[in-house]
Amino acid sequence: MQTNGRQKRKSAVDFTKEIKPSKHFRNTWLRRWNWDINQLRSVLISAKVVQIGKNKYEAYAKDKKGGKKIIFVYTGDEIFIITGAEGR
Repeated sequence: MQTNGRQKRKSAVDFTKEIKPSKHFRNTWLRRWNWDINQLRSVLISAKVVQIGKNKYEAYAKDKKGGKKIIFVYTGDEIFIITGAEGR
C-alpha cells in the first residue's frame, strides 16, 4: 500500500494480539537475537510486512547487525511465529 510521508502504512495484521513463538523460534532466534516478546512486538510493528499466503506473512526488519526475516501466521486472534532468518 503506497502512502505519502504523513500517513503511516497500514497493515492487515493487528500486532496487539497475542504473540506465540514456536519452540524452534524461541530456542534459536529469540535467544540469538537476545529479544523478549515485547521487543519482538515492537520490531514487528516497525517492520515491512508482506503477505505470502492466505494467513502466512513475512516481516523484514533491519538493525545494527543486519537484516532479519520473521515468518509468522496470523489467524485473527493470535500471531504464531514459525521461524526467522538473518542476513548480513
